[in-house]
Amino acid sequence: MPEPVLPSTARLLLARTARVQRDGRAPSLVAGVVRDGGLAWSAGRGDVAEPHTDVQYRLGSISKTVTAVVVMRLRDEGLVGLDDPLDRHLSGTPLGDRTIGQLLSHLAGASAESPGGWWERTPGGSLDDLGLAASDVVLGAARRFHYSNLGFGLLGELVARLRGTSWEDAVTTEVLAPLGMDRTTPRPSGRAANGLAVHPWADVVLPEPEHHAGVMAAAGQLWATLADLGRFAAFLLGDTADVLDPATLEEMTVPAGVDSSAPGWSAYGLGLQVMRVDGRTLVGHGGSMPGFLAGVFVDRDEQTGAVSLANATSGVDPLVFGLLADLRAAEPRIVEAWTPSPAPVPLGALGVWFWGPSPLVLRAVAGGLLHLGPLPGRPGRASRFTRRDDGTWLGLDGYYAGETLRIAEDHLDLDTFILTRTPYDPAAPVPGGVDEGGWR
Repeated sequence: MPEPVLPSTARLLLARTARVQRDGRAPSLVAGVVRDGGLAWSAGRGDVAEPHTDVQYRLGSISKTVTAVVVMRLRDEGLVGLDDPLDRHLSGTPLGDRTIGQLLSHLAGASAESPGGWWERTPGGSLDDLGLAASDVVLGAARRFHYSNLGFGLLGELVARLRGTSWEDAVTTEVLAPLGMDRTTPRPSGRAANGLAVHPWADVVLPEPEHHAGVMAAAGQLWATLADLGRFAAFLLGDTADVLDPATLEEMTVPAGVDSSAPGWSAYGLGLQVMRVDGRTLVGHGGSMPGFLAGVFVDRDEQTGAVSLANATSGVDPLVFGLLADLRAAEPRIVEAWTPSPAPVPLGALGVWFWGPSPLVLRAVAGGLLHLGPLPGRPGRASRFTRRDDGTWLGLDGYYAGETLRIAEDHLDLDTFILTRTPYDPAAPVPGGVDEGGWR
């Protein structure tokens, strides 16, 4: 069980939650913060029965992340590749030449919504019922980020076809049940909030419809309690159980499609939103369906998460980012003590190297990795590297992600760039050679 937050922190979190519920006129709102594997604090405001942690709300697009987890499991099993065209596994759609990875990161150019009636407010049918046409492809592949519910509907159908079962059974068996999310279901079950719209000019409400979205279910069908959503936050923080390899989860959090229309730094990985908020990189997903708003975001550096659920169609300000900021300010994480560890290369290979006249520093960092970057306070490219079995080093992030670093006695070879111990060392194999007259 996680250690509860301090009483002063609890009051701070409750004050923020209460204000968001009142100012946003949410009929009910439940929220919590997560650390050490579970809810460290939670509260319910408005018309919500106790225990507030066991009332279902619709998750909306958080369902996409659950769908993406199953797709990545298929990838890890070798049944699909992120670069596979959709047609290889799900034929007969106008998006057949777009890849699985593009669909996961909203880079496939698929239309935002499925054709026909508004899928969020009308019952859904099969893939054939959609009657997809060329007009449902609105952008070229990998041209730009374009959020697509249709794309995740297709991914849900891919999951169903490859698993030989329904999307609902696949996500339940492979994700929800192993994580202990027993109160997360495709339709409301047991104690559940009613989906409501609040009139913009009066304090009155209108019930919203609830139905099965058919093939579009993978884009927004799931319902969950606050306790279950807290468990999913713990999953995003690395408590993956046997559901997903931690390295695969890390891969999902790497930004792929960038939403340039959003204020600040906002991007999308593989089924996950990745946002830069107040200098922190937050990972998770928001959700909305008629009558419901939801959010789950985690700060993986701080090892904390925040979750919220409300039964309102719109008007409720995002709460999770503020809760994370409050928790970080009131109870900052105490990091592990630094301890010495052996360098993964001889010490003589570390230190200052020059790319042309530009000094860069190669240093050993935790986890047996190397970091190559500019001197402190100077601009420049930076990346971490991990050792390969053949003795070369693979770039993990930054400009050199995926590139190969080779360490020689007198130079570094990094994807045709040669770094030397002195600027343009004439004894090293500098591309283009070094002027015989030297520096003058």
